[in-house]
Amino acid sequence: MPTENVLIIHSDKVGSERISKAVSQMGHAPTVVHTLAEGLQKARSGPFAVVFLESQLPDGSGLDSIAKIKSSGYFPEIIIISGFADPDEAELAITNGAWDYLEKPVSLELIKLHIDRIHEFRAEKGLRKPAIALERKEIIGSAERLETSFELLAQAAQSDVNVLITGESGTGKELFAKAIHMNSRRAAGNFVIVDCTALPETLVESVLFGHVRGSFTGAYVSQEGLVKQADKGTLFLDEIGELPLAIQKSFLRVIQEHRFRPVGGSQEISSDFRLVGATNRNLENMVREGQFREDLLYRLRSLVIELPPLRECREDLKELTLHYMGTLCQRFGLEPKGFSQEFWHTVSNYKWPGNVRELIQALEKALLASKEEPILYPVHLPTYIRIQVARNGIQRKHAGLEKPATDTTAPAAPATLKEFHQKTVSEAEKQYFKDLMESVAGNIDEACRISGLSRSRLYSLLKKYRLAAKFQAD
Repeated sequence: MPTENVLIIHSDKVGSERISKAVSQMGHAPTVVHTLAEGLQKARSGPFAVVFLESQLPDGSGLDSIAKIKSSGYFPEIIIISGFADPDEAELAITNGAWDYLEKPVSLELIKLHIDRIHEFRAEKGLRKPAIALERKEIIGSAERLETSFELLAQAAQSDVNVLITGESGTGKELFAKAIHMNSRRAAGNFVIVDCTALPETLVESVLFGHVRGSFTGAYVSQEGLVKQADKGTLFLDEIGELPLAIQKSFLRVIQEHRFRPVGGSQEISSDFRLVGATNRNLENMVREGQFREDLLYRLRSLVIELPPLRECREDLKELTLHYMGTLCQRFGLEPKGFSQEFWHTVSNYKWPGNVRELIQALEKALLASKEEPILYPVHLPTYIRIQVARNGIQRKHAGLEKPATDTTAPAAPATLKEFHQKTVSEAEKQYFKDLMESVAGNIDEACRISGLSRSRLYSLLKKYRLAAKFQAD
């Protein structure tokens, strides 16, 4: 096995030395740093294959830095190391692209096993055909948070598996679905959109599966359903969380068998379609609430692409604004327009809860309001956006101001004896654990011996008083 460079970003020297020893024993080259800032700098400086990253570091969150490290240019695999078994942390780590999430103490055998598996994975990946050059002219942006989405888009385009695209309203789920279709072997076929929010409840089966003449009142002619229209192409179920529960069971069989019977028909027909679904809802919660079939969810999410909201891709905002300004000017027959510094200040300081769709709608309003004027100003934007930006600016400005020395407000009422007791005990306990951990230099075993607490109880109390990041131990 060739030598791999391994980066260890770990605040605890004992823990980092333990990982470093395992890496060296395998013949690999470890690099150890103890802060997040050093880790980010090192990750950009060399080709690391593996990064062991502590979940919480003294100067920041390792979990929040996964995307930055993965997009450093060398695309290492990241293993999160945590002092606490936190299911939410584990979910966040995997969602953000981590290879795995491990709880301390991590055995040498497990460290070595993960390095071996990552080496095998990267070796096989190197033997594969290079990724296709994606056609994504309608998808604007190159933010770090989008990198994983584009990687999954490429995987989806090269396969025929079912795909589920998730994300808030307005994040571009339909654009990604179209890109999957246009980059796949089915590009010459139809891209059929089913808006599940607009399916008429009494005619759902007819719309999806078609019907034969005379099958119900008003069925004067036979009609082909949307599923058949997607034959040799892609069937896109937009907002699939709105698909009526009554139809989900029959649709599950259609996904499995690619065969169905039109309403009133006596013969089954087939359709060779590729399924892509999209939703802004949490389907897992819907399953728990009995609003969505679990077996259907399993079928849908063979490959899941999660699209980030616009507020997490701020670096793309100007490119998106310029692109849609040009597109909309052309659509409305207007001369290209510029925008003032104040206009951009307003656009860049708004949070865009409606994401790219809301941005497009705001630009439409601004262009129509500006008429023949060559420059856009804040006054051209929707009033609610200007109000929100103004309110946020005032709140930020005054958030850090101290109360006036001549504060005449009435003093707060004294706390109850119980509240006073709880606060006093809490403050005393926090100071005790801080002094305890400093006296034993972070040694958990010694701290347990002195305090008489179990390791799990001590971890729990350190986390309660927010001392975990400082005193996490291997």
